[in-house]
Amino acid sequence: MTTSYLALAVLICAACTFLLRLAPFVLFGGKKGMPPAMRRLAMKLPPAIIAVLVVYCLKGVPTGGSGGAVASLVAVAAVVALHLWRKNTLLSIAGGTAVYMALLRILG
Repeated sequence: MTTSYLALAVLICAACTFLLRLAPFVLFGGKKGMPPAMRRLAMKLPPAIIAVLVVYCLKGVPTGGSGGAVASLVAVAAVVALHLWRKNTLLSIAGGTAVYMALLRILG
């Protein structure tokens, strides 16, 4: 692959990303507003995505008597507690990750 080919690929990817991120503002910006179906979808989709991510993250948890299962469940509880306490997604994720990593080190 030549440098010009790679540069062109990067430019095309950047243009596609920019246009996709611009689309909601063009389609729903100003006085138009979002259609009711889109508004309902916007309310229901984030919790559904989080539920899928939780199931995906916990599907590989060992069920035996290992420390990994305990670490995973305690980390999930820490994420829930942090989020209920501070309502900060970044803090919840970072705190849960820190608890999980610390417990893996401690429990082996």
